[in-house]
Amino acid sequence: MTKNELHPSIIELSGPVSRRAALGFGAGAALALTAAPAFANITSSFTAFKADGAAVVDHSAWDAVLKAHIKPDGKGLNMFDYAAAKKDALGAIKAYVKSLEAIDPATLNRNEQFAFWANLYNAKTIEVVLGAYPIDSIRKISLESGLFSFIKKSTGLAGPWKTKIMKVKGQDLSLDDVEHEIMRKIFKDPRIHYSVNCASIGCPNLGLSAFTGANLETELDAGARAFINHARGIDVDASGSVTASSIYNWFKVDFGGTDEAVIAHAIKYATPEKAAKLKGKTSISSFQYDWALNDVS
Repeated sequence: MTKNELHPSIIELSGPVSRRAALGFGAGAALALTAAPAFANITSSFTAFKADGAAVVDHSAWDAVLKAHIKPDGKGLNMFDYAAAKKDALGAIKAYVKSLEAIDPATLNRNEQFAFWANLYNAKTIEVVLGAYPIDSIRKISLESGLFSFIKKSTGLAGPWKTKIMKVKGQDLSLDDVEHEIMRKIFKDPRIHYSVNCASIGCPNLGLSAFTGANLETELDAGARAFINHARGIDVDASGSVTASSIYNWFKVDFGGTDEAVIAHAIKYATPEKAAKLKGKTSISSFQYDWALNDVS
């Protein structure tokens, strides 16, 4: 049985493609019409940080949610118990998000800031999914209204990423703003892609613990290893062909800009066995991504 038969929501892609193209309708025109513009001032609004800052953000509420509701499947996937969380954790998640929105990130040092944004992104994503649950894919969520919302929901190609749903330092932000305008542009670390979770099986795992400034480096490396050493991250088949997550195609520039650079990045975190299979490879034959909800049920 192929992966597509197991999960019909898998998208297999080859060649350059953006996240917008992967989520769009045909040429992507309808989605482009509803996409919120990326304002140039978002990045500059959040570049400041306190190099010697000793302030520590309390992420214990989010940590408790993760520990109570993430269920590892024993095969490398961390699944989330959305049904249970909707009953007993939604209020706590909303309160935690509100607590983060009240913080000025400029008062934090760089590692605390990274942890702040990653946890905010993940907690808000779970909050949004719980608000629409039960669903089988985050792409069926539309936070907009009107005709385009109906069209996007009916095709299963919606998604909450571009709607302004948070406010930090007086700035209205979307999930895309946090990931692309803030985290990717400011931190310039490819491990960002192992820290933010889009509630999908194809995504790097939602961690068992909240990020903190103190554990950041350890958790980022652990996330990279967990994803790369799972077949959905990168794999080499019996013929020697390399298949990789579409994340490495959508955001190839963050991993060095070429297939060869992506493979070199993967080797850095791969097990000796997988690294040996990847050694000498310079191209990736195909990319894929599974948008099925990472739900225990």
